[in-house]
Amino acid sequence: MVVLVTGANGQLGSHIRLLASNSPHTFIFTDIDTLDITNAEAVQCTVASHNVECIINCAAYTNVDRAEDDEPAAHLINATAPRILAEAIKARGGWLIHVSTDYVFGGTISNTPCNELQPVNPTGAYGRTKLAGEQAVVGSGCNYLIIRTAWLYSEYGKNFVKTMLALTSQKDSLNVVYDQVGTPTYAADLAKAIFHIVDNQLYHNQQGIYNYSDEGVCSWFDFAMAIARIAGNTNCAIHPCRSSEFPSKVVRPSYSVLDKSKIKHTFGLDIPYWLDSLGKCLANINNKQ
Repeated sequence: MVVLVTGANGQLGSHIRLLASNSPHTFIFTDIDTLDITNAEAVQCTVASHNVECIINCAAYTNVDRAEDDEPAAHLINATAPRILAEAIKARGGWLIHVSTDYVFGGTISNTPCNELQPVNPTGAYGRTKLAGEQAVVGSGCNYLIIRTAWLYSEYGKNFVKTMLALTSQKDSLNVVYDQVGTPTYAADLAKAIFHIVDNQLYHNQQGIYNYSDEGVCSWFDFAMAIARIAGNTNCAIHPCRSSEFPSKVVRPSYSVLDKSKIKHTFGLDIPYWLDSLGKCLANINNKQ
């Protein structure tokens, strides 16, 4: 089987690349420098010429604040590109694994984990464009799995963990919001889940939308405290604060804990606890220094 991975230089794509080195299948890794997924002709040519049977779409416009100022650019990557990928793989009779986000629930006020049947209610451009991407995939008529995730971090790229490592090593004090609650998700864990599904071709007859994050619940404040403690950055005093103290164009989800029951039961996944995975990621970052 030939698998095309888009956004391969990002957090998730980088971890899928590591896993693919031991796969019997052929993986083709692309990013903007090798394949423009907003170009339908280029995508169709790549999929056809390489006999691609499965696409894992890790590409996304993820700058939530910038998306408010340039929603058309976010829509191009988050909605138009998934439609193009879906149409290309449909022509081959293959499968699209499309990664989405908890931001589709941005306006939902709840203290109960979000499940796949819960009504969507995005509050900003990022959430709207990601939801439009989901709808484009479903509407294309292709074979698909849509996997919504949240609070992604890793050793690669820019993310909350790396930002907190830098700030807590440089500053005497720091304010971090405590009124936004979710689950940190190590990109390596999500990559393993997707790889397990794709490498074993478990997606057959399982089309639909699934949630995936690591296990457990915390606020951004709790997350920052754990990062600093594990890293040994104890000289920085971290204080809890409200989201209102950091004015933003975006209304971020106040409670975006995801119910993972469906994906665990369908694909037999054992999902790690977020604090255990954070320790592994920080150890990897430390080993690279």
